[in-house]
Amino acid sequence: MPIPFVAYFKNLLQDPLLESADFRRYWLVTTLNDFGAQITTLAMPLCAVLLLHASAAEMGTLSAMQALPFALFGLPSGVLLDRYRRLPILLASKATFGLALASVPLAWWLGWLSMPWMYVVGFLMGTVNVVGGSAEQVFVVHLVGRERMTDAQSKIAASDSVSRLLGPGLGGILIQVLSAPVALLLDALTFFYAIFSLRRMGVTEAKPEPTGQHPLKDMAEGLKYVWQHEVLRPLAWMAGIWHILFYGYLALSVIFATRVLGLSPGQIGVAQMLGGVGVLASSILLKPLTRKLGAGGVIVGALASMALVWTLMPLLPRDPFGSHALTVVAYGALVFIFDCGVMLFFMPYVTMRQRVTPDAFLGRMISTMRFVTVATAPVGAFLAGAVGEQFGVRTGLACIAVVAIALTVWVVGFTSIRRQP
Repeated sequence: MPIPFVAYFKNLLQDPLLESADFRRYWLVTTLNDFGAQITTLAMPLCAVLLLHASAAEMGTLSAMQALPFALFGLPSGVLLDRYRRLPILLASKATFGLALASVPLAWWLGWLSMPWMYVVGFLMGTVNVVGGSAEQVFVVHLVGRERMTDAQSKIAASDSVSRLLGPGLGGILIQVLSAPVALLLDALTFFYAIFSLRRMGVTEAKPEPTGQHPLKDMAEGLKYVWQHEVLRPLAWMAGIWHILFYGYLALSVIFATRVLGLSPGQIGVAQMLGGVGVLASSILLKPLTRKLGAGGVIVGALASMALVWTLMPLLPRDPFGSHALTVVAYGALVFIFDCGVMLFFMPYVTMRQRVTPDAFLGRMISTMRFVTVATAPVGAFLAGAVGEQFGVRTGLACIAVVAIALTVWVVGFTSIRRQP
C-alpha cells in the first residue's frame, strides 16, 4: 500500500536526522535555493528567447556554456576538495552564483544585455555548479554521515518536490508580471541569504591531511580509480551519455514550448508545477522501490521512463483552438513523468557511487565522475541546437528520443548496473 502523503510528511518531520540543528539549517538553505533555481531555470532561457529573440543555435550555445566548465574544471575541483575545507568553497560558490544572476537584470536595465553576456553568465553558473556542487556533495556526507545519506537524500528530494510543485508556477507569474530579469534578481537574493545562514553553522570540518603529491598526480589517481572500478565505470558511461541527451533537451525545450506549442511563460510555469508532484512521488517511492528492485533496478526503470517522455514530447500537437488548455495538460503530464524519472535516476546513482568510495578518494571521485559525465554535454547542446535550426525543433527532440532508447537497451542488456543492490 502506498504511504499517504500526510503520514509520509509526519514520519519525515519525526526523523532523528532533524534533531541536528546544522542539518535543519542546511536543509532550509537548500530548500530556498531550490525555489530560486526553479525561477532561474525558467527565467534564464526566457530572457534569451523573449527579450533577445535567440535562435535554436544560440540556445544550444547557451546550454553548452553552462556545461563547458565541467570539462575545464571538473578534475581540478576534485583535487581542491580533497585538499581544503569544503564549507568555505561552498560559500564562495554561492556568492559567485548570486552575483552572476544579479548581473542579468543590471545589464538589462542599463541596455547592455546581449547573448554574449548571457553566455558569460551561463559559463559562471556552470563553473559554480562544478566546484560548489561537488563541494556540497562532499560536505553533506561529512554533515550527516554515510549511513544516513539515503535519509538525507530523501528529505532533500521531498523539499525539492515542494519547490518543483510551487516554484515554476510562482516563477511563471513573476516573469509574467515583473519580467524575467526581476525574477532572476529575486533568485540572487536567496544565495546571499544562504551565505549568511551557512556561516552560522556549528559543524567543525577538519582540514584534509596534505598529500604532498603534485595536483596532476591526484587527478590521474581519480581518473584511474573510476576507470578501474567495476561499478563506477559503467555508471560513468551511462551518466555521460544521459547528460549529452539532457543538455540537448535543455537547449530546445523552451523554444519548443513557446514557439512550437505556443505557450506563455505563465502556462509553462503551470505545466511544470506537475514536475514538483513528480519529484515528490520519487521521494516517496525511492525507499520501497529500492528495497524491491535494488538501486540498479530503480535506475534502469527511471531511465526507461525518461526515454518514453523524450519519445512522446515531439509528438505533442499545438492546440488548434488557441486556448492551449489541452496542450498544457499533456505537456505537464510529460514533465511529471520526466521529473519523477530524473530523481529516481540520480538519487540511487549518487548514493551508489558514494557508498563504494573511501573517504580519501571521495572528492576526486565526485569531481571525476562529474567531469567524465558532463564534459561531453556541450556536444549534445550544440548538436541539438544545430539540428533544431536546420531541420526543426521537433526533429531535434526526436533524435534525442532515439538515442535515449538505445541507451536504455544498452544499460539493461550489456552492463551490470541493473543488478546492483
